[in-house]
Amino acid sequence: MSRMHYIRKERRGIAKGRIYHLFQMAERMALDGKDEFARRYVELARKIGMKYLVRMPRRYKKNFCKKCLSYLIPGKNCRVRLKKGKVIISCLVCGEKKRYPFKR
Repeated sequence: MSRMHYIRKERRGIAKGRIYHLFQMAERMALDGKDEFARRYVELARKIGMKYLVRMPRRYKKNFCKKCLSYLIPGKNCRVRLKKGKVIISCLVCGEKKRYPFKR
């Protein structure tokens, strides 16, 4: 394999670590009520993921609104409902709804 392949792989690893760290910081800020900081951290994590072609981890993908980039905390800025085999997550900031299937 070429040297460039190893460099890209190393950069992706660093980017993935940075994404994890930014989402942890976003969660902390959202719990403290600093929503603008949390939104900015989510925005930065998404930009890093797009730049280095790193997939967003599944557990974090469901924790933010794709429309307004708010970090979602059930009961605070989002509503979670179970309806007909689906989980419906409604963002209370912008009104966006996400639906995920689940097994009963």
